[in-house]
Amino acid sequence: MSAGEHDATASAECVDVEPLRLGDVDVIATWSALRRGGGDPTFARRGRVVIKAWGTPTGPLTMRVAQPAPGEPVVVRAWGPGAQWLTASPERLPAMCGGLDDPSGFVPEHEVLRRATDRWPGVRVPATGLVIEALVPSIIEQRVTGAEAFTSYRRLVRRYGQPAPGPAGRPGVAGERPLMAPPTAREWALIPSWEWLRAGVDSQRSDTVMRALRVAGSLERCVGLPSAQARARLMAVPGVGVWTAAEVAHIALGDADAVSFGDYHVARNIGVALTGEPVDDEELAVLLRPYVGHRYRVQRYVELLGIAPERHGARRSLPTHLPTRW
Repeated sequence: MSAGEHDATASAECVDVEPLRLGDVDVIATWSALRRGGGDPTFARRGRVVIKAWGTPTGPLTMRVAQPAPGEPVVVRAWGPGAQWLTASPERLPAMCGGLDDPSGFVPEHEVLRRATDRWPGVRVPATGLVIEALVPSIIEQRVTGAEAFTSYRRLVRRYGQPAPGPAGRPGVAGERPLMAPPTAREWALIPSWEWLRAGVDSQRSDTVMRALRVAGSLERCVGLPSAQARARLMAVPGVGVWTAAEVAHIALGDADAVSFGDYHVARNIGVALTGEPVDDEELAVLLRPYVGHRYRVQRYVELLGIAPERHGARRSLPTHLPTRW
């Protein structure tokens, strides 16, 4: 992008959205699920303010979401051509903030979950409506550590994304790096295979991304489908399994039942939280039967609590070589 294009993007006109009143929803805690590691180039949080850059069908979008306390009105400011997409539907912004999620059927049967709901009564499941934006980083996160995946995603977004519209896309105080909007489906598709490798993404995962991008339009139309049908459509892409589909469903589609089966940590952590002992996926399915319809909600509360088995071995060391085909 040229300097002139950067200036035009950074100085995008601000759109002030009428304050949202979403009951007891805590948008700041809800949006913490959207962050891809501490160095996520699309996300910044400063107290009770979150700034998030998105790639939308009408172009890049920066949103500044401020909520002084859970349950108080949410003040939203938007920059960039993506503001047209944001305001095109009256339900879009409430859905993104978790305001359309209904937790009323969730009845905690375990004391740890009762404590979590008391501590975070306003946490909801967002529905961003942006499937490819959620799918690509989820594929990058397959079969590697979080640190590896977040580093790869950060490198690719910094190199191939666009500066976030508005002030967030300019360097901040004390050398703070500008936020970036992630690449569009077309921009992801143009990344050469060797650049994926340089970013630490092996060919199996980058090939899966490319297969998904070839049917991006169909995948984006998962929004609004029944949960099972949406996840089946995602899993029709070779390389997208139960875990990846769930990761997309509970961010882009607002699916409160999309627990991440197949994750190295999720079953173990939920088992420890609810029973004191790690469990495997089969045992997790049994353990979560009382919560069908809200199983991801259990996962999210355990994540917020930070519960995990005690570590007894050395941490896995991160690879320093370029990955090769498995």
